[in-house]
Formats: sequence, structure tokens, C-alpha cells
Amino acid sequence: MREIANGRHADAEGCCHLALAIDGGHAPTLNLLGILALQAGQYDAALQWVSRAIQQDIQPQYFLSLGTVLQVQGRPDEVIKVCDKARALGLESPDLWMLRGNALVRLQQLADAVSSFQRVLELNPQNWEAANQCGITLQRLGRIDEALACLDLSDALRPNDVPTLLMRGALLNALKRFDEALVLCRRAHEIEPGNSDICVKTGIVLRTMRRDEEALEWFERALALQPGSRDALHDRAAVLTKLRRFDEAFEIYRRLKDSDPSDALADLGAAHLNLLLGNFDAGWAGREARWHLPSSYPRFQQPMWQGHPDIAGKTIVIAADEGLGDTIQFARYVPMVAALGARVILAVQKSLLPLLSNTPGISQCIPVSEAADLAAVDVHCPIMSLPFAFRTTLETIPAPVSYLPAPDPERIQLWEERLGAHEKLRVGLVWSGNPNHLDDHNRSIQLRTVLRLLDEDAVFVSLQKEPKAEDQTALQDASRILDLTSQLTDFVDTAALISCLDLVITVDTSVAHLAGALGRPTWTLLSYTPDYRWLLERDDSVWYPTMRLFRQRERRDWAEVIEEVRTNLHEMIARRTVVSDDPN
Repeated sequence: MREIANGRHADAEGCCHLALAIDGGHAPTLNLLGILALQAGQYDAALQWVSRAIQQDIQPQYFLSLGTVLQVQGRPDEVIKVCDKARALGLESPDLWMLRGNALVRLQQLADAVSSFQRVLELNPQNWEAANQCGITLQRLGRIDEALACLDLSDALRPNDVPTLLMRGALLNALKRFDEALVLCRRAHEIEPGNSDICVKTGIVLRTMRRDEEALEWFERALALQPGSRDALHDRAAVLTKLRRFDEAFEIYRRLKDSDPSDALADLGAAHLNLLLGNFDAGWAGREARWHLPSSYPRFQQPMWQGHPDIAGKTIVIAADEGLGDTIQFARYVPMVAALGARVILAVQKSLLPLLSNTPGISQCIPVSEAADLAAVDVHCPIMSLPFAFRTTLETIPAPVSYLPAPDPERIQLWEERLGAHEKLRVGLVWSGNPNHLDDHNRSIQLRTVLRLLDEDAVFVSLQKEPKAEDQTALQDASRILDLTSQLTDFVDTAALISCLDLVITVDTSVAHLAGALGRPTWTLLSYTPDYRWLLERDDSVWYPTMRLFRQRERRDWAEVIEEVRTNLHEMIARRTVVSDDPN
């Protein structure tokens, strides 16, 4: 053992063989030879030595050695069995639970892995590896707060570990604790100023803080350190797009494709940019690159339909593949598919089933989670691929005034009663979208900014489900906003309520699509560089004839947008008053 401690492994191995010459069945020596072979990368030999030790003497520590060898050989199922055997023999050590946890991670049994890492920390609260691995595994499970607590411990045990700092920063960023995330990124940069990945991570945090110019500087720093950094190039292109420096963004996507023709993210980035600029042919085709990226889309055995071949007499599943608003927007294409003579099964998110179950042209509407299990199906098509399948251009967008079935009259009457006398203009309000949306920091507005509209003589009705924490107090204080959202049970209820309103004012979220699809007057408030479907500059929507678009003229300036909306709302109320006062 002295030779091992001094790094003289060859001498140690020689001593072991001398010992075996005297006693060929000496289990501790056999186990030690296994450990030496493992350290030398001789895994088969290590397995043989440790197995011989166990044959001579069933000691739990030898099973731990065996588990370690099996782990490096990539045999996690056997590692678990060996660990359980060692525990049955009375071994209860941090090393055993650490080994077990790592094997469970390999088997994707993440919750059990967390329990193993937590057991390590119970036995040894100072175990940095356990704290670190527990945090990483919790992050993969989406248990962000718990993950952060583990990584805080990891950082306390080893303060200058850069990967830990960056992981903590990413978690804080996900929790919208941006200032703290930025501090950690800058701390990591001080430790390793030549690390391009740190520059990228810093830029990402600044992007979510809407500090795009600063983010761009950090991505450029990353590229100065590592000119071929694909992460930095992708993020730089995304920021350039937000800054409307489109030619530069296109050039980066071209560069990414030249160096790696299989880069689907570059295809997708260029596709969204083309769609934003109205280049639909290139845009819809480019979006199909998303199938080369990880997706939660059902795994169909049948082929994907992309506009051909002829599907007359065939059964097709049209399945939701992105967000709720996307499904509502592109449901307009479903009757067009049915018109080709196909039997159409529509598969959507569960929350949209009541709303879309009566879509014209479909034979049935099912949860998208059940779509891949259908047997008598010939082809499938993601609902977001229908514009590509029909080779949609600006001139051929199917844009009926309304395409969703009208809500049930009884539901509408119920909401009319809840709203009371219709003496003033009724205006629905939505000021923020899904907080988990990647662009939420750009498209949502703080309620206190929207409150300026309440000076107008109208009845304001909240359509905002689950207001953010920072808006809760403002909403409670805004007595002029009628909040009936607790009585909205599903999208059909929301549709019925919208049908009772004269106008919906909303940010870019699913309610905008719902109101537009119902043909209700809708004013949608858009960020400086919005989602591709809204195009640029124009104040009308090519998708919804009854929708008007109000755009930021300056980045991050919602105050001017709200003032423009307020002016137009004032005029609308005045026109309504004139009409109501007209005795003729």
C-alpha cells in the first residue's frame, strides 16, 4: 500500500504477485490487483482479479470494487445488483451510494439516483461530488429550486469550480433571478478569462435581461477566443435578428451551414428569419429541419405527409407539435386537408379538445398523446407543417374571418349574465404570456404599464390566466378590471367570454389566436422584433382579418405602444357613444 500511496504502481503490482506466490488465494491481494488494473485501464484484468477475490472471501468491500469495474465497462444494471449485494452484506458507505447513484443516472432512473446522492450527503455532508451530481440530476428532473440548493452546497465546498458556477447561473436564470445569475457568470469569467463558454453563458443571461447589445459583446468575446464556437455563432445570430441586423444574421447562418451542412438549428434560424421577412417559400421549407432536432412529437410508424402523394380515401392524423396558440392558428388548414378526400383525425393538446372537437372536416379529435397508438392510419402530418404541405404564400394564406365553430349559445348567455348590462364598451385584457416561453421577456408587459388604459370609459375584463407574482398586487389594486378568470374552466369558456366582448387587447399569446380565430376585433401588441408570423411593419395580420397590430417602434418601449392603444381606444369609445346617442 505504501507503493500505491507514493504512485509506484508497478512496484505495488510486483509486491502483490510476490504475495500471491506465497498464498495464491489471498483475497485482499487479489482485490488490490484488481484496483491496480482498474487504475491502469486494464478493465478485463481488473474484473478477473476482483472476481477471484470474491470467490475466496465474500467481503462487501470487494463487491464495491467489482461495481466500480462494471461501471467503467458501461454495465449499470449489473452495478445496481452488485451494490445491493454489498448493502446486504452490511456495507453502508458514501462510495457505495455514489456508485449506485451514477449507475441509476446511466439507466435514466433519475429520481432514484437523486435518493442515492442524498444518502451520500447524509453519510458525508462534505461530499462535493454527491452535491454536484445531485444538483445536476435534479435539474434534469425540472426540480430547479432543489437543484439550486444542492449546487449552492457544491459551490460552498469548492468555491472556484467553474462548471458549478455556470450551472448555478443557468438555474438562477431559469428562475428569473437574473442579477444573481450574472454575478456568477462574471465570477466564473474572473477565474477563467480565456474560457469562451463562460462568455457565451454570460451573453445568454444578458439576452434574457433584454440587454441585447451587451449580450452581443459577450458573444463576440467568445468568438475572439474560439472563432468556430457554434454556440456563440447561433446566439450571436439570434441577437442580431432581435436588433434587426438581418443581413448579418443570415451571413452567420450561411457560415454555420458551410461548416456543417447538417446543422438543423441554422436551418431553423434562417427559416424563421425568412418567414419574418415574408419569404414564405424558403421559410416553410426551412422549418422542416426541426425534425432533425429533439422533439416531443409522437413517434408514428406511418410516413409523414408533406403535400404529396394523393391522400384521397386515405386516413391522415394531423397532430399538434408546438404550442397552444400554434395549434389554434393552423387548425385553419384542417378543412383543406379534408377537402382533398382524406379521412382526418385531429390530435391536439388535451386542453384544446373541447374547443377543436367540432372542427369542420374531421372524423374525430383525440389527445395528441394517443396519436401514435392509432392503427388504421396511412399518413400523419404535424399541424405546423401544413403551411409547407400546401406551399402557402402571402397571397394564398387561408384567412377566413372566423374558422372556429361558434361557442354554445347557452355558454355565451351565461357569460352575458356574469358581465351584467352592456352599457359600455367591453374590453378584454391579456398582458403576459407563458413565463416559460423563450421570448416571454420580450413579448409580455408588466400590468402597471397597461393600467393607463383604465382611464378610458369602458368595462375592462381580465382574460389573464395565472398572473405573474409581480402583477398580483397591481391586479388587486386595479378595481376597474373585472376579473372572472376563476370561472374560466377551459378554452370553450374563454371563447364564450370573448364572444361577449367588443374588443380584445392582448400580447402575443394563445388568446390572440383564439380571439382572431373567432373573428372578434383584436388588438395584438408586439415587441420590436416579433415572432415570424406577424411579419414586420404592417399594422394588419395576414392571418386574422379582424386583428390589428400595435408594434414597438423602439426596443423595450411598451409605454408608447400603450399610449397609441389608448388613443385608438378613446376614439373607438367616442364612435360607439355617437352611435348609441343617435336617435335614428
